[in-house]
Order: sequence, then C-alpha cells, then structure tokens
Amino acid sequence: MPASGFGLALPRLQRWMQSVVVHPGTVEAALASDGARAELPPEQVSEVIRPTAELTSAERLGIYHGMYLLRMSEALEADYPALFAFLGPDGFRRLVTAYVQAHPSRSYTLNRLGDHLPEFIREGAPVTRRGFCHDLARLELAITEAFDAPESSSLTEDQLATIPADSWDRARLRPVAALRLLALRYPVNDYLQAVKNGETGHPTTRRQDSWVVVSRRSYAVYRQELSRAAHALLTDLVNGVPVGLAVGRATAARGTLHLPESELFRWFRGWTSAGLFAEVELDTPASAKP
Repeated sequence: MPASGFGLALPRLQRWMQSVVVHPGTVEAALASDGARAELPPEQVSEVIRPTAELTSAERLGIYHGMYLLRMSEALEADYPALFAFLGPDGFRRLVTAYVQAHPSRSYTLNRLGDHLPEFIREGAPVTRRGFCHDLARLELAITEAFDAPESSSLTEDQLATIPADSWDRARLRPVAALRLLALRYPVNDYLQAVKNGETGHPTTRRQDSWVVVSRRSYAVYRQELSRAAHALLTDLVNGVPVGLAVGRATAARGTLHLPESELFRWFRGWTSAGLFAEVELDTPASAKP
C-alpha cells in the first residue's frame, strides 16, 4: 500500500499510520491532526498511499480508519458482553469510541485491551447508571483476568489429608493465580448470568451489596456468590492470615449472631476442594521456636 520512492523512514511511517487510524472522527480530521502532521503533511498523503482508479488516497486510508473502531468494538464486546447488553449497541459504541481514544491499543494482541475499562467508567465515561456499569465491568474484567492467569496447581485431597487436624489453626494458604475476589455495590453477577442465559427479563439493577469469587479450573472460569461473612473470611485467607485467626475474626465480626466455627470450616473445605488454593504453609509453633 505505501508508495515507493518517498523518503519517509519506516518508524515515522508507522507512527503516522497509527496516528491516522486511531484518531476519532473523519479520516480528513485524522490526517490533519497534530500527531499525523508531525510525521507527514496531509497534502503529501498521495506520495505515501497510492490512489487507485476508484479511490483517493484518503479514501483508501478511510477503510483502515473505519475498521479500527469496528475491530476495537468487537474485541471489547467479546470481553464485556453483559456491559454491551446493558448499554445497547449505540451506547456501547459511544463508550468504545471514548475509551480507545484514551487507551488505544499498544500491543500485538487485543486480549488485554479492556483492562482499563472499569476505571475509565468510574472516572466519567459516557454511560448511563455509572455505578452499575462500573461494577459490571469489574466483574467481567475479573473473568478475563482469571481466564488468562498463569496455570497453578491446586491443593489435592491427598495433600490436605497430610495436614494434622491440630495444625490448621496456624496454616497459611496461598491462592491460585486465577482467583479474584470482588466486593460489589450492585447485583451484577445475577445480571451477567441472565445475559448468558439469554433471558429477556433481567434481574434488578438497583443498589444491593454483593460479594463474588471468580476462579478458573480445568480451563473453565467459575463464579460463586458469597455472603459478607464468607467474603471477609476468604479475603483474610487469600491475604495470608492463618486459618485459626481468620476464623476467629469471622466469628467475632458477627457478634451475637455469629456462626459456629464448624460452618466456617465447611466454607473453608469447600473452597479448598474447589481448587482456590495452591499451597499450604504451617507456621512454626511458638513453643518450638528457640
């Protein structure tokens, strides 16, 4: 596509092409933008991009310029299908247009293009129901992060069985790389599941605190809703708090309505069997220290 015989070095040609392709608005505005003009005056575009019998140089560039936003929209819709469903095609397109202007693709892959989208929404993106959209984007980002996280071996039942029952109080657990914990202000997990199920009547989007753990096992991503107490306990465990202390905090936090320790340990056993932890370490007992 680039014309031969024009003395524009390859790095400058690449910078110019990127400036034009990612610029919002018309291709004429893109050619006249400061970034593009710094590399090539717009009146010299035909010296770099050959016109054809059917298309001018600007029109040929316009094909790439128009396809860029379409490709970005497709990539982000794949990672944020529930957000797309909530905003609708026009609302999602407006969000993508603003987002890729602030966070253009800088990588050979689009896998992590949407990493900044929740923050972008929170800071003032053009969306309705900002709080709900922010939480929905956080959940969908956690899913993509869990899917792309490095593979971690999970604790097996045999490994767990080697831990003496009287040692669990001082056990510390290391989570698998794919684990994500979220404290949310809206019931976005229900909304996401409704979208995945193809339901036409979606759950409420009103303010309602919720807690979710996201993880991956056998190349599949799972979501589980938690109670406030379960989220607090799992957060402590993920942060390396010894099991005994974490359970003590969970029971104390509930006051007179506290759950029995047996219930909390049931949660713990369920999380370990679900593969949320990669390793267990035992603190040295105080009596054994020199």
